[in-house]
Amino acid sequence: MIVTVMFQSVAALETTIMKKIKKQNHSKVAIFAGAAVLMALTPQTHAQSSVDALLNKLEQKGILSVDEAKELKAENATNSVSDFNKALNAKFQMPDWVTSYKLSGDFRGRFDDVTTQTPFPYASGKTPDDNNMRLRYRLRVGLTVNMKDDLQLGFRLGTDDTGKGADATTGNPLSNNSTLQGNGSKKPVWVDAAYGKWTPINDGTWMVAGTIGKMDQPFQASSMVFDPDYTPEGAALQATYKINDQNSLAFNGAAFVLDQVNTRGPFLLGAQAIWNANWTSKVGTSVGIAGYDIANDKNIITSSAGPNPYDSNLGNTMVGASTGTFARHFNPIVASGSITYTLDSFPLYTGAFPVKLAGEYLDNPAASSNNKGWWGGVTLGKSGKKGAWDLSYRYQRLEADAWWDQIVDDDNVAFFPVSNTFGTTAVAATGGTDIQGHLVKFNYSIFDSLTFSFTCYINDLINNPVPSQKTDAIHAMADLMWKF
Repeated sequence: MIVTVMFQSVAALETTIMKKIKKQNHSKVAIFAGAAVLMALTPQTHAQSSVDALLNKLEQKGILSVDEAKELKAENATNSVSDFNKALNAKFQMPDWVTSYKLSGDFRGRFDDVTTQTPFPYASGKTPDDNNMRLRYRLRVGLTVNMKDDLQLGFRLGTDDTGKGADATTGNPLSNNSTLQGNGSKKPVWVDAAYGKWTPINDGTWMVAGTIGKMDQPFQASSMVFDPDYTPEGAALQATYKINDQNSLAFNGAAFVLDQVNTRGPFLLGAQAIWNANWTSKVGTSVGIAGYDIANDKNIITSSAGPNPYDSNLGNTMVGASTGTFARHFNPIVASGSITYTLDSFPLYTGAFPVKLAGEYLDNPAASSNNKGWWGGVTLGKSGKKGAWDLSYRYQRLEADAWWDQIVDDDNVAFFPVSNTFGTTAVAATGGTDIQGHLVKFNYSIFDSLTFSFTCYINDLINNPVPSQKTDAIHAMADLMWKF
């Protein structure tokens, strides 16, 4: 149906050009007709440039005069997009209050390898340095609809392996990866995001927006605080204030539901303020402060019985394996900062070259010990455009009770010889807290829409409960990601 709409959009231009062709032989007419068909199959984002190229060729062949080609180019520039949209809306009618909509998504293919000095899976008789190598993919597709009165709604679907045992009805809150397994078995697709957004104020100085539903987390925080794939559920309020052309303030606040229980359910509350400044055309800084709190955390179900979405990571100190009660409360304060200097050029890089130093510090005052986390690192370059790349390094240390282990980076792994949550022997390297180590990442954009990435974590536990057991782990990932 989309192709039919494109044909209808191109037909008007074809008719106009044909009227201007005078005394041409049949072969030239056939060539033009074929070119028009190819034009109709061209994506709309490239339609105007394709039409202009065709008109240039017709002018060179003498089919059109210079003035005729110029006139048609002007008509195409003003009419082609509107004609296409009219034809499209005739086939896919939307309410009058819908102003635009955007389909977007990405596909990522991944080679994933975890290496430990303890066998995987953990069992006697295994030789050391056994690996857990997996081929995985991630698919996400979403639609954003913009409406009058500054309203927006969106949703996104994403892949993920199902949970294990009683958790088979839930997806992993920290991952959209689906593992190649099961003899080509069909793989599940989950609701990854579903939200409504209203921006009642947006006057160039102030912007205020509210969002409800399941959303990308609204805080500007690193993976030490929130896993990049974590999409919480609840409500968020975001605002920005433009002080002047060089300085702006951003404010983020949210209340997220962690679980629904018969008594008062647990919530995650957060507030954040950020000052962004551009001191010169080459120097920019960002400084932020945030506070988070997990309310009613005693009602988080962490026992092994029943569906349990809280077994992705490990690290927190628990009162006992049978009850799964936290030994500490979580209300951390997080400070962050960065400075970016942009060089005019750099070897093997096209265009201005940013160098960014950044870091983050976390302190949980509710815990008397093992309550801090921090990281510092540098990023060279910026990927995203064809031929662009970036290389980054950071060192991170996140102590056991600095923050809730179930929402931090699940790729940042170490080997846990004993599970703090259920009191059982761990079966693999696992993400969470009580982990320290290195992260190296390289991204190269082969095209605007295709990026290669290599990521490597080199970690071990901060506090090893079994000193005779090695806890270090290397997690390496090589990705190819297509986006649209």
